[in-house]
Amino acid sequence: MLQRPFVLLLLVLAAVALSLGVAQDAPARDDIRVVVVVHGAAADPFWSVVKNGVDQAEIDMGVTVEYRAPDTFDMVLMAQLIDAAVASAPDALVVSIPDAVALGESIMGAVAAGIPVFSINSGSDVFQELGVTRHIGQTEYEAGLGGGRQAAAMGATQGLCVNHEVGNVALDLRCEGFADGLGGPVEVLAVSTDPIEIRAAVIAAMRDTAIDAALATGPVGGIPTLDALREVGRAGDLVFGTFDLAPDLLQGAVEGDVSFLIDQQQWLQGYLGVTTAVNYVQYGLLPGNEIILTGPGFVTPETAAQVIALSARGIR
Repeated sequence: MLQRPFVLLLLVLAAVALSLGVAQDAPARDDIRVVVVVHGAAADPFWSVVKNGVDQAEIDMGVTVEYRAPDTFDMVLMAQLIDAAVASAPDALVVSIPDAVALGESIMGAVAAGIPVFSINSGSDVFQELGVTRHIGQTEYEAGLGGGRQAAAMGATQGLCVNHEVGNVALDLRCEGFADGLGGPVEVLAVSTDPIEIRAAVIAAMRDTAIDAALATGPVGGIPTLDALREVGRAGDLVFGTFDLAPDLLQGAVEGDVSFLIDQQQWLQGYLGVTTAVNYVQYGLLPGNEIILTGPGFVTPETAAQVIALSARGIR
């Protein structure tokens, strides 16, 4: 019978051999190429932070990353970008999934081609059925629900949800959750990404003085909404919350014109999307949870000053 020390030695040697085998089989970092295809252009104040996370992950991991996005919310073009990425045979693909119907065939095409796919930002409710390996982001309905409950706790009873991308499932879920959390009537104000249009639409909506809470689904709508509320003299008078951070909105919180900001830490979405994909390609390693949560968290007037500097640097 083998003695215990000898058995332990054999186990150690086997483990070393296995680790050496993995290291030999693993592709070199500088040979790994990841393509990121998302629905938000890097010029968008929200998505510029996502791209900053992607860029930092590219540097830290020593891999090649390509970031692609349509200039506007265009699902046809985004599907084409995914198809083009698949045709280029990357080692991994990172996508956002704002519309599973429009993008599902392209994403499943990547999976069928043997390309590991990871989703970030939007798609927490559909990624599994599309064959996506992991999702990195927040659960959108629950984040909106938290915003509605926050507004209700501050005494609000009737709301306005400013949605700059109606049809983007993630943003629609935010408004739905907000309405359920508030527990009162909520009008969804469908606007484009044009700040002039958003400002005018919010000013018109504020003619209904019964509205005592407003939620913007992102900084694209949040900044002009804040401008509109200030113009009509209602900033600081009603409960105003917004998804995601931007320096102007954080400063608005410091000044008492923004009641809360719902932070999904989008820098982490870009960063973890790439690093998770690279570790899977190189080592076959995956986090245990299928949804890797980056939010939601709430920034309030009491805490806004602490994150202004990081937001100005494109990290928060």
